[in-house]
Amino acid sequence: MIDPELLEILACPETHQPLALAEAKLLETVNARIAAGECENVGGTKVEGALEGGLVREDGTIVYPIRDEIPVLLVDEGIPIPAKA
Repeated sequence: MIDPELLEILACPETHQPLALAEAKLLETVNARIAAGECENVGGTKVEGALEGGLVREDGTIVYPIRDEIPVLLVDEGIPIPAKA
Protein backbone atom coordinates (compact mmCIF):
# COMPACT_ATOMS: atom_id res chain seq x y z
CA MET A 1 0.00 0.00 0.00
CA ILE A 2 2.58 2.60 1.08
CA ASP A 3 6.14 2.43 -0.15
CA PRO A 4 8.37 1.31 2.75
CA GLU A 5 10.87 4.09 1.99
CA LEU A 6 8.10 6.68 2.23
CA LEU A 7 6.84 5.17 5.48
CA GLU A 8 10.31 5.57 6.99
CA ILE A 9 10.22 9.35 6.53
CA LEU A 10 6.57 10.01 7.42
CA ALA A 11 5.90 11.47 10.86
CA CYS A 12 2.96 12.70 12.89
CA PRO A 13 2.26 16.31 11.90
CA GLU A 14 1.55 17.23 15.53
CA THR A 15 4.23 15.46 17.57
CA HIS A 16 6.68 14.37 14.85
CA GLN A 17 6.58 10.81 16.22
CA PRO A 18 7.18 8.00 13.70
CA LEU A 19 4.16 6.36 12.09
CA ALA A 20 3.46 2.69 11.36
CA LEU A 21 0.83 0.95 9.27
CA ALA A 22 -2.29 0.17 11.28
CA GLU A 23 -2.97 -3.51 11.88
CA ALA A 24 -6.15 -5.09 10.52
CA LYS A 25 -7.65 -5.50 14.02
CA LEU A 26 -7.33 -1.77 14.74
CA LEU A 27 -8.87 -0.88 11.37
CA GLU A 28 -11.79 -3.22 12.12
CA THR A 29 -12.34 -1.49 15.48
CA VAL A 30 -12.17 2.00 13.99
CA ASN A 31 -14.39 1.05 11.04
CA ALA A 32 -16.98 -0.43 13.43
CA ARG A 33 -17.06 2.88 15.33
CA ILE A 34 -17.41 4.77 12.03
CA ALA A 35 -20.29 2.51 10.92
CA ALA A 36 -22.02 3.05 14.28
CA GLY A 37 -21.67 6.84 13.91
CA GLU A 38 -19.50 6.98 17.04
CA CYS A 39 -16.22 8.16 15.54
CA GLU A 40 -15.02 11.77 15.49
CA ASN A 41 -11.64 13.02 14.40
CA VAL A 42 -9.42 15.38 16.38
CA GLY A 43 -11.09 18.33 14.66
CA GLY A 44 -14.48 17.25 16.05
CA THR A 45 -15.95 16.16 12.71
CA LYS A 46 -17.82 12.86 12.47
CA VAL A 47 -15.76 10.44 10.37
CA GLU A 48 -17.69 9.00 7.45
CA GLY A 49 -16.66 6.15 5.20
CA ALA A 50 -14.60 3.15 6.25
CA LEU A 51 -10.83 3.46 6.33
CA GLU A 52 -8.96 1.42 3.74
CA GLY A 53 -5.81 1.84 5.80
CA GLY A 54 -4.25 3.96 8.48
CA LEU A 55 -1.00 5.18 9.98
CA VAL A 56 -0.68 4.89 13.74
CA ARG A 57 1.37 7.31 15.79
CA GLU A 58 4.17 5.69 17.80
CA ASP A 59 2.39 6.32 21.12
CA GLY A 60 -0.67 4.46 19.79
CA THR A 61 -3.17 7.23 20.51
CA ILE A 62 -3.95 8.53 17.00
CA VAL A 63 -4.50 6.90 13.61
CA TYR A 64 -4.30 8.98 10.44
CA PRO A 65 -6.52 7.72 7.62
CA ILE A 66 -5.30 6.48 4.28
CA ARG A 67 -7.81 7.39 1.57
CA ASP A 68 -7.34 6.37 -2.08
CA GLU A 69 -3.83 5.16 -1.12
CA ILE A 70 -2.91 8.67 0.12
CA PRO A 71 -2.09 9.26 3.80
CA VAL A 72 -4.09 12.17 5.20
CA LEU A 73 -1.55 13.70 7.57
CA LEU A 74 -3.50 16.67 8.87
CA VAL A 75 -3.72 17.12 12.64
CA ASP A 76 -7.51 17.63 12.58
CA GLU A 77 -8.03 14.46 10.51
CA GLY A 78 -6.35 12.22 13.10
CA ILE A 79 -8.69 9.73 14.76
CA PRO A 80 -8.24 9.11 18.49
CA ILE A 81 -7.76 5.45 19.37
CA PRO A 82 -9.68 4.33 22.46
CA ALA A 83 -7.46 2.82 25.17
CA LYS A 84 -9.20 -0.55 24.82
CA ALA A 85 -8.61 -0.82 21.03
